[in-house]
Amino acid sequence: MNDSGIKTEDNVEPDLKSRASFSTWAEVSIRYSDQDSMGHVNNVAIAQYIEVARTKLIYGLVQQFDHKSLEFVLAHVAIDYHKEFHYPGTVDVGALILRVGNKSLTTGYGVFLGDVCVASARSVNVFFDMATRTAIAPPDNVRAILLAEAGQS
Repeated sequence: MNDSGIKTEDNVEPDLKSRASFSTWAEVSIRYSDQDSMGHVNNVAIAQYIEVARTKLIYGLVQQFDHKSLEFVLAHVAIDYHKEFHYPGTVDVGALILRVGNKSLTTGYGVFLGDVCVASARSVNVFFDMATRTAIAPPDNVRAILLAEAGQS
């Protein structure tokens, strides 16, 4: 485990600016409306691109099981902007699990225009029971698959 609490192979944190770090991808179209008055893609649009990959990653793992009331909520997100980019085009957003906590999940992202990383991010999601509206520990079978994906098993 490294200083930030992220367990990785050989205690090396994944490089979120490298395409090689990711196996889950979401392709997102850059919309004309994603531009701001400076003529580049706005930070809010980049957050939406990351949301596409975040939901694809987590739902792709969690929805394998029949836990209808289990959801996750975004508790924290930090985005680093590395390079401006413009409409038109598409970006590839890589997603991975960095850490599985008792009731939370830390994930990492890289937003790529071709081979260039234009933004990277981390988020913390909390498992949430829709019936009781409270944070909960994920069921054992969900936790096991998340730990395996994170390399923590």
